Amino acid sequence: MGQTLGCIQVGQSTVSVKEHFGKFNNVLEPGCHCLPWCMGYQLAGSLSLRVQQIDVRCETKTKDNVFVTVVASIQYRAMADKVADAFYKLSNTKEQIQAYVFDVIRASVPRLDLDSTFEQKNDIAKAVENELEKAMSAYGFEIVQTLIVDIEPDAQVKRAMNEINAAARLRVAANEKAEAEKILQIKKAEGEAESKYLSGLGIARQRQAIVDGLRDSVLAFSENVPGTTAKDVMDMVLVTQYFDTMKEIGASSKSSAVFIPHGPGAVKDVATQIREGLLLAESVGQ
Repeated sequence: MGQTLGCIQVGQSTVSVKEHFGKFNNVLEPGCHCLPWCMGYQLAGSLSLRVQQIDVRCETKTKDNVFVTVVASIQYRAMADKVADAFYKLSNTKEQIQAYVFDVIRASVPRLDLDSTFEQKNDIAKAVENELEKAMSAYGFEIVQTLIVDIEPDAQVKRAMNEINAAARLRVAANEKAEAEKILQIKKAEGEAESKYLSGLGIARQRQAIVDGLRDSVLAFSENVPGTTAKDVMDMVLVTQYFDTMKEIGASSKSSAVFIPHGPGAVKDVATQIREGLLLAESVGQ
């Protein structure tokens, strides 16, 4: 009914283009407008001033000959002061933007290797935005934001990269495990060395205590029994030790068979051998 009477309504964030006998006449802002069609005025079309987005997928090759698919998101909108240019100069805005994105990406990425492409994606996005800004402003469009949202290498390349990363991590884990085992071995060796040192120290103190006890016994016996010499006392001590040893061997149920000469003469021989060994050791020490 409104169009029949020559009235039209323009929605919010939208502008309409009015023509007079096919020639651009005016830009209609949001609201109600009179459009007397009988006098040659007509509505050529409408143009949204909202921010729009186009996702562009571009396949290209890096400097190290890896094919990647770069996904760029371009956010743009028509400029309110250049509605006529945006409406009349371009027949397909999205294809025009896509062509410029392809041109910039395929000129930038081949100069970078794969790792640098990931690291410098913001630089690539900035280059795309600058090129689009210069080109699209002449057509009445403003580039709001340009984002490189994804870089997708070939599936085999991604699998190889994951295997390289996994191998590197396994190598680090193996080195850490070997280092831990090395530390355990060192600590174990240090513990054994300390244990043997303390054991030797204990044996030395035990033997020192035995020697001190024998010396005190010899001195006490010589003092209490007149006419006895230190040799007599040592022979008696050795005999006592001999019979104690025989007693221990016989009392132990787990002892192996031991064949030793037994008798008074054997005891004398044992004492003589011990005494001669001690004297020989003393002479060598001197």
